[in-house]
Amino acid sequence: MQATQQLPIIIAGPCLVESRDLIMRVAEHLAGICSTMPVELVLKGSYRKANRTSAGSFSGIGDEQALGFLQEAGRVHGLRTLTDIHSDAEAAMAAEFVDVLQIPAFLSRQTSLLQAAAATGRTVNIKKAQFMAPDDMAKAAEKVTQAGNPNVWLTERGTSFGYHDLVVDFRSLVIMRQTGLPVIFDATHSVQQPSIGAQSGGRREFIPALARAAAAVGIDGIFVETHPDPASALSDAATQLPLEQMAEFLAMVLDHWHR
Repeated sequence: MQATQQLPIIIAGPCLVESRDLIMRVAEHLAGICSTMPVELVLKGSYRKANRTSAGSFSGIGDEQALGFLQEAGRVHGLRTLTDIHSDAEAAMAAEFVDVLQIPAFLSRQTSLLQAAAATGRTVNIKKAQFMAPDDMAKAAEKVTQAGNPNVWLTERGTSFGYHDLVVDFRSLVIMRQTGLPVIFDATHSVQQPSIGAQSGGRREFIPALARAAAAVGIDGIFVETHPDPASALSDAATQLPLEQMAEFLAMVLDHWHR
């Protein structure tokens, strides 16, 4: 299996590629911050949100247009890029634009989706489902590695805790690292309150504390969604960090990083 990364991985960007202007603005800001930090920045952005709380929720501007904007932002600023896929057929299509394919948490047990992502040769980031035990992630990873692709990351994003809430069990980070694969902590989705209203809610104020804790436990990377104006974001408005806070946030996380 793939060895752990040398530099901390920072997966950051808006929840959704809402426009070219947004992804370019976020990429420029993050690239500037991370150029002075010992990290590997991976620019993220969903080209489409297939898992929506309600039928009326905004889902995207068009798949190839959004992917094209994400690819352009990565090329301009010299960044690797990441997006999520939702079906087998999307794997090869998205792989033409990005470096890392992300498997959404609700789909992390879908064998054919994992195999389709593996077949592209791209790095595959598997998010742990809210109902999965951390040791089960080794089985999900094997679906990728046995298909001939050793480039797998595992991401913790919280566990269902009653209705409309998540909790983070930090033992899961330790357990998943026993696979020898890079383990990422998703600091923003872990504070979500799923389906609490017309859109998922969340408690943004807990993001720094959870990120510090994960960094102290020992991780290989952190995932954080950010937007210039979270209140106006078309997806996950309650849990994205303001872009202007990212420099302070990342410096704080690195201060607590334990390897």
